[in-house]
Amino acid sequence: MDPSTKSMPLFSFRRNKSRNVAVFDGQDYRKAMLAAAAWLEQHRDQINKLNVFPVPDGDTGTNMAATMRAATAAVADSTDTNVSVVASKLSEGAIRGARGNSGVILSQILRGISVALDKKATFTAQEFADALQTAAQNAYKAVIKPVEGTILTVIRESAEAAKAAVAKANCDLTTLMQEVVAKARQTVAHTPELLPMLKQAGVVDAGGQGLTTIFEGFLRYTRGESTTMPSRASMEMDVAEIHRGAVSIDEEFGYEVVFLLRGEKLDMEGIRNAIVEMGGNSTVVAGDETIIKVHTHTLNPGKILDYGVSLGSLEDINIENLQAQSLTYAAASAKERGVADTSTATAGAINQGNPTSRRLAQPYPPVGDVAMVAVVAGPGFEQVFSGLNVNALVQGGQTMNPSTQELLDGVNSLPVSKVVLLPNNGNIIMSARQVNDLTDKDVRVIPTRSMPQGVAAMMAYNFDADFANNVAAMESAIGDIVTGEITIAVRDALIDGVNVQTGNTIGLVNDVLVAAGNDPQTVLHQTLEKMDVANHEVVTLYYGEGVSANEAQRTAQAMMEWYPDQPVEVVHGGQPYYTFVISAE
Repeated sequence: MDPSTKSMPLFSFRRNKSRNVAVFDGQDYRKAMLAAAAWLEQHRDQINKLNVFPVPDGDTGTNMAATMRAATAAVADSTDTNVSVVASKLSEGAIRGARGNSGVILSQILRGISVALDKKATFTAQEFADALQTAAQNAYKAVIKPVEGTILTVIRESAEAAKAAVAKANCDLTTLMQEVVAKARQTVAHTPELLPMLKQAGVVDAGGQGLTTIFEGFLRYTRGESTTMPSRASMEMDVAEIHRGAVSIDEEFGYEVVFLLRGEKLDMEGIRNAIVEMGGNSTVVAGDETIIKVHTHTLNPGKILDYGVSLGSLEDINIENLQAQSLTYAAASAKERGVADTSTATAGAINQGNPTSRRLAQPYPPVGDVAMVAVVAGPGFEQVFSGLNVNALVQGGQTMNPSTQELLDGVNSLPVSKVVLLPNNGNIIMSARQVNDLTDKDVRVIPTRSMPQGVAAMMAYNFDADFANNVAAMESAIGDIVTGEITIAVRDALIDGVNVQTGNTIGLVNDVLVAAGNDPQTVLHQTLEKMDVANHEVVTLYYGEGVSANEAQRTAQAMMEWYPDQPVEVVHGGQPYYTFVISAE
């Protein structure tokens, strides 16, 4: 079990063995999914380690566990016996709480199951096998260019195994899931043969392993085996766990107040301003005219709550003592702190995912009817994007992918009808693309895979041009950027002929491993050569967390000695995990 939940109260989910497993109702499905979430949680760290590249940012297990937490939080207190109702809530929670590519695909699998079970009070083995077929089809549709040897292959072949199982006589749900799990395990073991990169790295597909683990937890419930589940408090992803290293906050005093406000004709901007005037800091207000999520820091939580009550009814009230918890996010770990949960009701749709997730305050007011939202990691990059007139910053990046809901909150917090969204990470693009389905605003996702690409996109924005032309210009600009990254290897690997030893400095270019060795300067030089820096006009060195300004200047000086015709601009990025991020255009 994850260390962060060791001290938590635990629930044990066990199916009544005397019950006929030929049919599941809504409560059976709910408990089976809770068991699946628990089993995934217990194996999250092992899944994280199945990272193709030996970089310190494996997060597939974390992303899938966070997505399952968001899904199961939506039904944690549900008493519905109608399976279509439970399936719909699980799907909605997963879609809003989806993190990373694996989490988005998982959310689409749950959505496919929900679609297949629509209007059904119960389901049989045959009906669940059909639902898995729909889930597989939905997952493939969610990916622009499906790749075999991934979670997609696992869901497709598992669904085929389910179809074959129910074609035989006397197939109940236990038998069905036994066949599904057996096939999923077999398919995962075969993924390195389908995807050469996995074979080179000596790992199986992490997303496929995560889905297999979910199926295993489901099977354990159908068999009547006990599955330990963290308490509801720990089902909500810990901020320090998700945003580990994102932003360091000096010791903060007072209280963090989070709640849902239900009412009529709610004025988000007016409510936000009123809370700020009452002394609320780090205030985020997001939602619509009937339901709003409020997050703020205050010395007087009672005053904020009284104000909320005057506007409507409050739900899911969560108050944390910031002084007592001494929150310092970059240094915090799940092992070092617990999660206080004073929730009084099940979260509504707007409250899926992490209830205490943090979005930075708007750094620049929108001009006209268009606004910019960018995902950033590191205080230096926050300043860079703020200086480029980005209107809302969402904390996130490697190991801390924001959920679809967090991106949606950023979009909905802006009083405009058109929004440009910069994910700035390849593992966030799919989550970002789901936002458009959850808001009435016109959201255009520029598929930026790195923060330097995001910078280039913003540099291409013209305030005098129309929305469509700006989107086209921004999309074009990111193609001119080559991104290099320098970090430290966390395990041995041999990938594309690059031999990596644990502790080596390694270099990546556009997410491809190109160099490794014990001498950081040699690795940097090799990486720059692979970036073809000599044939680019503008080179920017962003130095990361723990790197001094003097060290960055010395590194830039070495770069200019190697490439005398290329001036190097030095910028504080403050990004975690990566010593340097280099942009060439």
